[in-house]
Amino acid sequence: MVTPPAPTTLPNLRLDAAHGMVLSASADTRGRRGPVLFAHGFGQTRHAWTATARTLASHGFQTLAYDARGHGDSDWNADGLPYHGDQFADDLIVLAGEQARAPVLVAASMGGLFGLLAESRWPGLFSAMVLVDITPRWDTAGVERILAFMTAHPQGFTSLAEAADVIAAYLPHRPRKSETSLRALLREDDHGRWRWHWDPRLVAELARDSEQHQDALADAARRVKCPLLLVSGGRSDLVTPRTIADFLALAPHAQHVQLPQATHMVAGDDNDAFTATVLHYLDVLPPAPPAASSAEPEHVTGARS
Repeated sequence: MVTPPAPTTLPNLRLDAAHGMVLSASADTRGRRGPVLFAHGFGQTRHAWTATARTLASHGFQTLAYDARGHGDSDWNADGLPYHGDQFADDLIVLAGEQARAPVLVAASMGGLFGLLAESRWPGLFSAMVLVDITPRWDTAGVERILAFMTAHPQGFTSLAEAADVIAAYLPHRPRKSETSLRALLREDDHGRWRWHWDPRLVAELARDSEQHQDALADAARRVKCPLLLVSGGRSDLVTPRTIADFLALAPHAQHVQLPQATHMVAGDDNDAFTATVLHYLDVLPPAPPAASSAEPEHVTGARS
């Protein structure tokens, strides 16, 4: 069991990202190892990584977790600017490219897909990658189940207690969420209703047609040469033995660890086992090299515009 240290209050940062966006983040820069950059999944926030980041920091790693655009406390795309995957990959390129050393990316689901795109566009952006229950091809039924849950309450909830009831029914294997933890996932609107802490436009503009990008994601995975670790959930309904085999054929240098009792929400389902797996992987990696310089600097310069 990995025992996290006593909680440390980290400052809330506002970081410049791509295309004029500003993203919210939490960082612990006290360590001499790292850095480790955390990218969350669709509909989540940086707080999904709190326990793991705290433990990694106690082992000397520098950590940075951020809310993706359209999520949490980060900027949302302006009206008339649809969401698309290149924007999220650009944000990762900017955040990672500004680290003194190439970070290890620990990325769940959506974050892992955009990490593959970013690394394939700028080789050396990451010193290594840990993909958390995501492969370039996935089970469509699993995605539909997730989206059905996320869109089931378009008018929000009357209270945090009601939201906790709904989440408990969806994740019956998990302890019931406290109202304090739910405040990181929901925000109260002007009418006193609690709504998910992400832009509703993301479902139609980013998630609904994500299947059409699987060939491009597979090509990106094929071009990634940095060390790779896939951590999958044995009870995942998104990543299957077939999609794992496909991924390992695309990236034969990748390692794979399965946590048998975890679902798609690996870090939340079994955080001790997940964090121990990540720590072991980081401990055997070579030291991170300096941040990569690109032969095509417009990748980042353009992302800033």
